[in-house]
Amino acid sequence: MKNLKNWDDNTWLSSKKYIKDFCAFVENKKKLKKDTKILDIGCGRARIISRLAAKYNFKVRPTGIDIIKHKNLDNNIKFINISALKFLKRTRKFDLILIKQAIHLMSKKNQTILLKLCKNSLSDKGKLLIFSLKTKNNQIPVFKLFKKKLNRSLKKDEKIFLNIKKILKNVKISNFDFKVSLKRSDYIKMIKKRYISCLLKMKQSEINSGADEIKLKYKNQIKFIDSLICITFTK
Repeated sequence: MKNLKNWDDNTWLSSKKYIKDFCAFVENKKKLKKDTKILDIGCGRARIISRLAAKYNFKVRPTGIDIIKHKNLDNNIKFINISALKFLKRTRKFDLILIKQAIHLMSKKNQTILLKLCKNSLSDKGKLLIFSLKTKNNQIPVFKLFKKKLNRSLKKDEKIFLNIKKILKNVKISNFDFKVSLKRSDYIKMIKKRYISCLLKMKQSEINSGADEIKLKYKNQIKFIDSLICITFTK
C-alpha cells in the first residue's frame, strides 16, 4: 500500500468548510446517535471523525486507523497505527465505516479482502461509505504528466468500482461536490508535497517542471469543483 502523507495537510481537504460539509454529507447518509460506533479507514489526521465526535459526544470514541501516524491528533478519537486488514480480522462491530480516497492504494486482492471484512464488521443496518475521485469530467488542476497519470489512475478506479459492486451487491451511488477556491501558490505547495497518490512516484525534476506549468496554465486564484463518488452499502 502506498504511503500518502500529505493529502490532508493544509489543503482544502483539511479546511473547516470542507470538513463541515463532508460531515453533513455523512450525516445525511447515516443517522448518528450517541451510541453510534464509527470506524474511519485511512483516517489521516482524523479531522472528520473528530468533528463528528465533538458534535455527538459518542459513548465510544470513533476509531481511526492508518499506516501513517500523525502528530497532534485530537483526544476525542481513538487512533490505531495499523493496517485495515490486520485491524478488521479482530472481532468487533461498527455502525458506520468510512473509506475515503484510500481503497485505490491497495492491491486488487487486498481490496477484495477489505470489502469482505468491512461487510462482516458492520452491525445490523450498519453502513459502509466508500469515497473516491469522480472518474468522469474530473476538474482537479493538472499539468501534462499529472493529467496522464491521473487519467490512468481513474481508469483503474472504474474497475475498482465494478469489483466493489460485485462483492457488495446492493449499493447506491451518489456524489459529494465541494467548491474549491485557493491561491495558485498554495496549490503549487500541495503539488510539491505530493498531496495525491499519482504524484508520489514522480521525480523531483518532474514535480518542479509541473509546478512551472501550473504557473502558466492557471490564474492566481484557482477555482474548481472537487467531486467524489460515494458508494453506500447497507447491511
